[in-house]
Amino acid sequence: MTGPLVPFREFVLKVHSRCDLACDHCYVYEHADQSWLTRPKAISDEAISWTARRLAEHATTHALPSVTVILHGGEPLLAGPARLRRVCEELGSALNGIAELDLRIHTNGVQLSPRYLDLFDEFHVRVGISLDGDRAANDRHRRYADGRSSHPMVLRAVDLLREERYRHLDLGLLCTVDIHNDPVAVHDALAALEPPLVDFLLPHATWDDPPPRPDGSPTAYAAWLLTVFDRWTEQGRPMPVRMFASVLSSLSGGPSLTESLGLAPTDLVVIETDGKLEQVDSLKSAYEGAAATGFDVFRNTFDEVAAHPGVRARQLGLAGVSETCRSCPVVRSCGGGLYTHRYRSDDSGGGFDNPSVYSDDLAALIRGIEERTAAATESPAVRSPDALLAAHQDLTRTLLALVHDTLDGRGGALWDDAWRLAAAVEADTTGADALDAVLAHPYTRTWLVDALADVDAGRGLTEPAAERLAATVAAAAVRARLDLPVPVAYRDGSLHLPTLGTVVLGGPGERGAAVVHPADGGFLVRGTDATPGTERRIAPDEPEGPHWLPVRVLRQAPAPALLLDDLDPLRDCFDAPAADRLEAEDADAWAHRIAEAWSLLADAVPDQAAEAARTLTTLTPLSTGAAAPGHHGPGALGAWPLTGADELALGLLSGFRRAKLRALGEVTDLYALDGTWDHRTPWGSEHVTFSRLLAETFERAGLGLYDPRFLTGVPEALDMIENSAEVTVDGKQLIAAVRKEISGTRSAAGKNHGRSLSPSGPVANVLASDRKVTFE
Repeated sequence: MTGPLVPFREFVLKVHSRCDLACDHCYVYEHADQSWLTRPKAISDEAISWTARRLAEHATTHALPSVTVILHGGEPLLAGPARLRRVCEELGSALNGIAELDLRIHTNGVQLSPRYLDLFDEFHVRVGISLDGDRAANDRHRRYADGRSSHPMVLRAVDLLREERYRHLDLGLLCTVDIHNDPVAVHDALAALEPPLVDFLLPHATWDDPPPRPDGSPTAYAAWLLTVFDRWTEQGRPMPVRMFASVLSSLSGGPSLTESLGLAPTDLVVIETDGKLEQVDSLKSAYEGAAATGFDVFRNTFDEVAAHPGVRARQLGLAGVSETCRSCPVVRSCGGGLYTHRYRSDDSGGGFDNPSVYSDDLAALIRGIEERTAAATESPAVRSPDALLAAHQDLTRTLLALVHDTLDGRGGALWDDAWRLAAAVEADTTGADALDAVLAHPYTRTWLVDALADVDAGRGLTEPAAERLAATVAAAAVRARLDLPVPVAYRDGSLHLPTLGTVVLGGPGERGAAVVHPADGGFLVRGTDATPGTERRIAPDEPEGPHWLPVRVLRQAPAPALLLDDLDPLRDCFDAPAADRLEAEDADAWAHRIAEAWSLLADAVPDQAAEAARTLTTLTPLSTGAAAPGHHGPGALGAWPLTGADELALGLLSGFRRAKLRALGEVTDLYALDGTWDHRTPWGSEHVTFSRLLAETFERAGLGLYDPRFLTGVPEALDMIENSAEVTVDGKQLIAAVRKEISGTRSAAGKNHGRSLSPSGPVANVLASDRKVTFE
């Protein structure tokens, strides 16, 4: 098996191998592997010391910031306070200065007392307790050997943990599902205890020893869990539930939150009381020796265990699940189920290369949760252009706040003054609108992303970043006509005010400080410090001259204030270089060409043209070559001279579609990133990533509204995307919107709406160019 070794970050340490209960569903004592009979009851001093040594060695080798150690059994409290103290002291001492130690203990709770909890408080050991619900549910399996109920003792332990002095140690409750129990009663009993977390566990089973299904339903466990989910939702989700949180996370493109679901590689190893190193011990449900590795802490490192074929098999992601699972749309959420639950011994499917014995349950559970939550979890940005713009405005402001908070007072005088004045601008209603308009300028995102990266990396704030914030505040004050002087700095003899223009204050290489003061509908720039006497007065609608270069507005454009920005120092964030300042006649030619192309779009695709007119704010001329999205927001397109209004119209439309998809991807997850997924496009034999398949499909669908020949293969691609395990709830919402967009165009394939589009003309060029046309 290839690929980098995945270090362990979670270690289950068996400190005692016997138990004071006789739970009939316990995988340690009741299932196939009976190796507990040969283990020492309690872990020895030597095994503790070697475990601590191996942990420190592993953490050092892989530079792990933290490791989690779960004290387990049997029943770990049977080891007694003295032995548990020894474990805590040795592990803490070995990892001191190397990695943070997250200590936990999983217990049935019947032995828990203040004596133990005081010890756990001393060593920051958090406590998880097994409880299957109300008394009837818990006593179905969790009883003493003589049949007595354990429920009162467990409740006493839970109540003890809920005391104020111990509440910080409470890790939550683990509940094993039994479909004979009333799911609502189980939920309510657990919720009444106000746990910080509930973890529902499917009972361990394999294809050789399948779970009980009294009514024969292949989805009985899903039905039980969905009833719990409904009750949990009805009650306002009173506590986190790990299984539900994991499904909701993966449906939204996030990671799995539990080993029993999702495709994340395993990073857990078990140390038995005799020092033997084993794989996850639920494998004991499969067959005798299933969890064994042949290694122990006395002779072997954890790296040797990590390289074991059995461990590597659970680190392969999508490639590690069965062929049936790989083609299932919910595999990213279920991950093929718990590895143990895939086992089958017969010749038809020997080993673990099978779907989970709970496969139908997991699929029904995931689809059931998706159906119940899709409307609540969908991002409005996918459906509403205005919501998309609002989400990006929030994102820009969040980035700005992150930069400021991370600086923590170390931004310097110019930054601090600008931040203070920004608050003053925002306090005015007109000023707040003006500040929003300047922050929405696409190239705001460029400097914010770079500034945050510098500050996070410890490089501090660069001078250009502080200067840009000051210029942003000054531009907002000018736009709002506020009587507010704003200190700024300039370089290379020029001060650029975003969305407004560039004031020329000196020659190349000259730097200095100045104050921008709105006045008489325009503004005054007066030099300070080393450059006294420098003064420029810019009137409203000041024409271009030796001291003022305005950002031009394309008056004939569809949007009322589409900027032709060939001045912003940050506009050069495309793959192709930005063009220099256009001559007046060239700018007029651009304006005419854009208006002509947009007229074609407004006629052919009025809905898209109207959305683009609301979304686009800035057009940046490029000098040559292909352009890809830069670090800016959704309002910009880059373009270069093209021949013919049709080709420019296609370029603008293509650029708008790509810009919109990128903008959506920045504020919501349309697909997951946790698999090695490969797709063949319907319009070629090339294998592409899911992200590229989605991007090309979305772009072609948009172009197909202008000319239906672009729709070739799009319906098939939409089916592929919708049935992929990678697409999220928001991704499915987007696909539904695309289907609605193209629903009336498929019958028009081959028509050209009266335009002279031929296979050798612009249509062919766009299809064959692999991004030759423009754009954000």
